[in-house]
Amino acid sequence: MLFLIFLSSGLFLGWSLGANDAANIFGSAVGSRMISFKRAAWIASIFVVIGAVFQGQGGSETLNELGTVDALAGAFTVSLSAAFIVLIMTRRSLPVSTSQAIVGAIVGWSMFTGNPTDYKVLGKIVSTWVSGPILGMIFAALLFLLLRRVLQRAKIHIIKLDSYIRTALIIVGAFGAYSLGANNIANVMGVFVSSAPNVNLNFGLFQLDGVQILFLLGGLAISVGIFTYSKRVMEKVGNGILALTPEAAIVVVLSQSLVLFLFSSKAFASLLISLGLPPLPMVPVSSTQLVIGALLGIGMVKGMREVKITALGGVALGWVITPILAGTLTFFSLFFIQNVFGLKVSTLEIERAGDVITQLQSPQITRQINMILPGLLVFSVGVIISLIYMFFRQQKLRLKTENELLMKQNEIFNSQRALKDLEINSIQAHNTVLATQLELKRQEYNSILLNIKEQKEFLENITNEIHELIGNKNIEKRDEKLKELSLLLKQRMSFTREINDFYEKIEETHKGFTEKLQEKHPDLTDNDVRLAILVRLGLSSKEIATLMNISPKSVEIARYRFRKKLGLKERESMGDLLKNI
Repeated sequence: MLFLIFLSSGLFLGWSLGANDAANIFGSAVGSRMISFKRAAWIASIFVVIGAVFQGQGGSETLNELGTVDALAGAFTVSLSAAFIVLIMTRRSLPVSTSQAIVGAIVGWSMFTGNPTDYKVLGKIVSTWVSGPILGMIFAALLFLLLRRVLQRAKIHIIKLDSYIRTALIIVGAFGAYSLGANNIANVMGVFVSSAPNVNLNFGLFQLDGVQILFLLGGLAISVGIFTYSKRVMEKVGNGILALTPEAAIVVVLSQSLVLFLFSSKAFASLLISLGLPPLPMVPVSSTQLVIGALLGIGMVKGMREVKITALGGVALGWVITPILAGTLTFFSLFFIQNVFGLKVSTLEIERAGDVITQLQSPQITRQINMILPGLLVFSVGVIISLIYMFFRQQKLRLKTENELLMKQNEIFNSQRALKDLEINSIQAHNTVLATQLELKRQEYNSILLNIKEQKEFLENITNEIHELIGNKNIEKRDEKLKELSLLLKQRMSFTREINDFYEKIEETHKGFTEKLQEKHPDLTDNDVRLAILVRLGLSSKEIATLMNISPKSVEIARYRFRKKLGLKERESMGDLLKNI
């Protein structure tokens, strides 16, 4: 089981790749909101594993040419250092490449152990860090122009176009995941190939050797990384550099998938050789760099003003420092592993000790290798159970989040409905008050009209009787009749009913005032209360005399008597006292 312990760093690196590089497969699709993250994660996970198992050995051979990490402790340290650097970059939301991290770590191992570094192979790998994004840029620009031309001529209905684009994103994404697994699995398990178990698993339709078993485990680790940590990087790639339309998302995924496939396909390399052309190297290519190149290609077609240069600068900085940090961390980690734990990080030193042959031929080692098969099966079952658990856990969390959102929306709806009910009740109450006021005004106007009509009829009668008296020679009868008419006019001029109506309205308006006044001075008469109201309104004695149908002198006498009842001194103002009650 010691092999599985050392292999854990490779699985950690696979998790890091799933969290970072694998996000590039569906990052643009998820960023454009055409595919949900959950569906993208499942498709990517399945096809990454298939590509890793059945087409993943080409890139690992090139890494072994760069530097064959021939000891498990060394492979463990190299893989762990690369994974740690990728994790740091991922937490900073920088879409860096595991290809750069593992290459830097291998160079750091070679420098520490004194093993030779094949600089020709290193140059070939580094050249792909430049040529890969350029190819992605060219493919993306051409495919984007072609797709735009096709859509302009096809004139597809927007609903059908949306369905076609979603289907295309799924198909292209599956191809991209397969290509990623085929090309980048070497970054995850390439350093362990020389220590792969000598076993074969027969599944009937196909067989898996020891290297393919390693790649299977690496692919599963990538899948776990996709599900657990890749969403944030997907959003960074999908929207951080260039805002993508769904059509552009298809182009991005297809462009980087084609480049990944070409750099991992032995069949394509053989085809180029048969045509007399130089083959493309079987090199792990940075999927992150390919996506960035594709985004730049689309940005060049659409106009570079849409490209977010600030975000691009941060990504480029991550590309530069990733291999340097990985190599430096590996160098110091190897020193720690070798001197603190006493583990051999290279067979070169074991050979110097003269015991490498014994270790390789030891029956105990053979038994350990024979124990790998059940261990792998148990580990695979554990990974599957973990994936199932995480799936249902995410489903539970999603349902919980949706229920909380629905509850909040329901609370907001109920609050809004209650507020609307209050507004409706308030409006209805206001309308009732307005209707009551309108009815009172109508009655008041009717009363005024009736009063005008009555006054008019009275005056018309008086006028008719005066006309009858004109020319009457019976002076006594005429004078008697005129006296009657004069008396009627004086009675009418008293306006008793109107004044009574006026007092009723005034007293109703000043009801609180009259109650307080009578509480303080219970001996006041009704005329005193009316006088108090008129004084409080600021009316003059002459105006009060008219309303009370008395002479102004009588008003002065009434005021004098009222001051005594109130207990006012000579210089105290009766009006001010009444206003403060």
